[in-house]
Amino acid sequence: MGTTTTTTSLDAGGEDRVMAAAQQIVKSLNTAKEVREDMLLILSSFDNRLSNITNLIKKDSDSTGVRFDAAEKVILRWDSSSSNPETSRHSLPWEDSPHEAAEYLSAVDEILKLVVDVSIRSDNEIMDRAEAAVQLAMSRLEDEFRLILISNSVPLDAEGLYGSIRRVSLSFAANEGEIDEEFESFGEVDSVRGCFHERGASLGDDLCVDLINADAVVELKEIADRMIRSGYEKECVQTYSNVRRDALDEYLVILGVEKLSIEEVQKIEWKALDEKMKKWIQAIKITVRVLLSGEKRLCDQIFNGFDSIKEICFNETAKGCVMQLLNFGEAVAIGKRSSEKLFRILDMYDVLADALLDLEMMITDEFLCSEAKGVLSGLGDAAKGTFVEFENAVKSEASKKPMQNGEIHPLTRYVMNYVKLLVDYSKTLNLLLESDEDEEDDGLQSEDSELETTTPFAKRLLLLISSLESNLEEKSKLYEDGALHCIFLMNNILYIVQKVKDSELGKLLGDNWVRKRRGQVRQYATSYLRACWMKALYCLKDEGIGGSSNNASKVTLKERFKNFNACFEEIYRIQTGWKVPDPQLREELRISISEKVIPAYRSFMGRFGSQLESGRNSGKYIKYTPEDLENYLLDLFEGSPLILHHVRRKNS
Repeated sequence: MGTTTTTTSLDAGGEDRVMAAAQQIVKSLNTAKEVREDMLLILSSFDNRLSNITNLIKKDSDSTGVRFDAAEKVILRWDSSSSNPETSRHSLPWEDSPHEAAEYLSAVDEILKLVVDVSIRSDNEIMDRAEAAVQLAMSRLEDEFRLILISNSVPLDAEGLYGSIRRVSLSFAANEGEIDEEFESFGEVDSVRGCFHERGASLGDDLCVDLINADAVVELKEIADRMIRSGYEKECVQTYSNVRRDALDEYLVILGVEKLSIEEVQKIEWKALDEKMKKWIQAIKITVRVLLSGEKRLCDQIFNGFDSIKEICFNETAKGCVMQLLNFGEAVAIGKRSSEKLFRILDMYDVLADALLDLEMMITDEFLCSEAKGVLSGLGDAAKGTFVEFENAVKSEASKKPMQNGEIHPLTRYVMNYVKLLVDYSKTLNLLLESDEDEEDDGLQSEDSELETTTPFAKRLLLLISSLESNLEEKSKLYEDGALHCIFLMNNILYIVQKVKDSELGKLLGDNWVRKRRGQVRQYATSYLRACWMKALYCLKDEGIGGSSNNASKVTLKERFKNFNACFEEIYRIQTGWKVPDPQLREELRISISEKVIPAYRSFMGRFGSQLESGRNSGKYIKYTPEDLENYLLDLFEGSPLILHHVRRKNS
């Protein structure tokens, strides 16, 4: 019994293996159906275990047909071109009925499996029906792919993104950067006053937004997988790229970036262009750090497992918006150069230089990367060229109308506030000017010892400020009054020194440079005292009076006092209208005048005043006490002309 049971079991196991082999033969023979059946029937005559082979053939054929019919029916149900409205629909129920959508994808999978199954590949009728079903399914999936992409696109929150940009702004004070309209040769840079230059503005490192609703990404991947496996990757890529490219174009519109030709950009007035440049700077940051980064992440999710397709998709999607931004940058780079554009151009250069690193990591399109590098190079050249334009403007500014009160010249205010802002771009300017350094060395030989640092930008700053000083020296010659000539140079050089000392300029030009200019201010102060007060002080000298202090000529004394009063009153009338804005310099000048004039006047009065005070009309000659003069000196250099009306009356 035991032996019989074992034999039966072995026979059953052997029959199963033979039947399995027969099934494999059914599937592997890639011949006509009739030929395949004849061959298997011949095999059955050699082994009685294959006596039911015909049933196997029929069963396998019937199973394949049933599976195919069922899958085909699902696909045809959603055929929008069908003439039977009851068996066709216009949209797959991805949201309303996920079960039916899953059923459709399963039907596609089933047909794809059957297409590669060799058991039906020789059946021309089924193969034709299968190819038609796949074509129909892919057309439908392509439509659904597009619809899901469009309907699930996340609107761009531009205000939120702008709010995430951390701003560090610098600006000219409203009264610091003004250039009067009369300075025609330098007037083109007038509009820089009051504008803001955003430095250090950046997006948070953790800023990340979804450009497609997260739930839809899974559905998109499901569709993309089927289209690629079916050989419809070209249609899939084209649909994705077209939809997402349009979305990026719309995002740029929301960010305020218009599609403009190079010619259109170059015709825009500066004020409007400045606004567009600011928006471009913000758009570059947001586009690269947020939008393209989001697109790259989206491509990675939807086309995961298909690296080459993923790469093509992203490049095609990004190309349009990147080229639009680059075209604007190129238009600015080759546009007319003027000084007010320099800060914006440097901002554009900096932001594109930062973005280029990220672009090259994401975009593999060599043409696009090459274009970005070309625009960056063009902006760098434009920045250097604009800086040269500014230097030339400082050298050539030739206004012939002197400042009436010896005030700080608008050119001085403008240039020093301009270069103060430029210091914030030292790193960029050093990089850009480095290649030109050798050309500038010859012009720096006389000033080279003043520099405590030797960066290219520091050298150019030294040349620039030297040009300003030379220009101011020429302007000082417009003053016929030697004293006002000195006041003008004192005011302007001190202003330059203060702007250097109170900013990063001081580190670039060094303490030695500052000390030398302070020494010049002291020299001009000495020259002022000599030019202005020598005549008044001469009236207080003993020479020419005759006799001792007790019997000096009253006529001469009266003349001396009269002349001193006239000198002082004339100086007071004129120099109360002169302006020394710096309170410390103003006070130091008054003290210097007081130290020279008041002791001399007090001494002269002590020696000779008594000889006139006893006479008639003494108040006509001795009009002021030393204390009066000290008080009147406090009115000098305030910029408001005054006349002395007070006359000291003496009782006879």
